[in-house]
Amino acid sequence: MNYGIVHYFPGGNQAQYEASIAAVHPGRDIPPQGQIFHAAGPSDGGWTIMVVHDSKKSWENFRDETLMPRMRKGIVGGFPTPPEEKTFEVHHLLN
Repeated sequence: MNYGIVHYFPGGNQAQYEASIAAVHPGRDIPPQGQIFHAAGPSDGGWTIMVVHDSKKSWENFRDETLMPRMRKGIVGGFPTPPEEKTFEVHHLLN
């Protein structure tokens, strides 16, 4: 089952997003393995990223093996704090 993740970074901005994505994605327009949807943009008071993975397991693999280790090391110019996170099993996805 597809798995959705919404990250909100209070006070976040586009420059922090670009630095963070460059550090954790294989390429600017190449998503991590298992990620089938990615959208990001400014939102009220910060920056929001919405992604869908092909499964909860692929999200957990990316989170535990790539995202969190890089964030713990610190990403120069990236988001300075962890996001507010909401996750959900995707009932319906339109591409």
